[in-house]
Amino acid sequence: MSLLDDLFQNGAANSSQEAVALLEELERNTPDQVRQQRVHFRLEVRAQVILQPGNASDLLKLKLQGTTGDISEGGCRVLFPLPVAVGDIYRLQFERKQLNLPLTFARCVRCLLLREDAYEAGFMFFAPLALPATTAAGSAPHG
Repeated sequence: MSLLDDLFQNGAANSSQEAVALLEELERNTPDQVRQQRVHFRLEVRAQVILQPGNASDLLKLKLQGTTGDISEGGCRVLFPLPVAVGDIYRLQFERKQLNLPLTFARCVRCLLLREDAYEAGFMFFAPLALPATTAAGSAPHG
């Protein structure tokens, strides 16, 4: 059974027009298109970040260390040794000496396999962050 068949049987897509619209939206989500849709200035910065589940009752189930690739007031890109679940909510704790930001809650919006031990995850913050003017981790502007 295909994903579309499943959608139709479960009532998630009420018409073939809705299914076509969903497919067209997925086709538009290429890496270049995603970059063009970014609304915030991005800062390339390498800083350690600790990822844990956003739900307090699951806090001890996962603790993953990664490194930021870039960050904006609306989200960030992080490299991890293991994949994270797209759609899940996580708490991100940045290394304060490298990137002075508060504990932040974010939804994982994408996760890409780069190689066997490297996954790039994209996060969207629930509240905008005020980025520090300078960072100890080194930074460069990125559009």
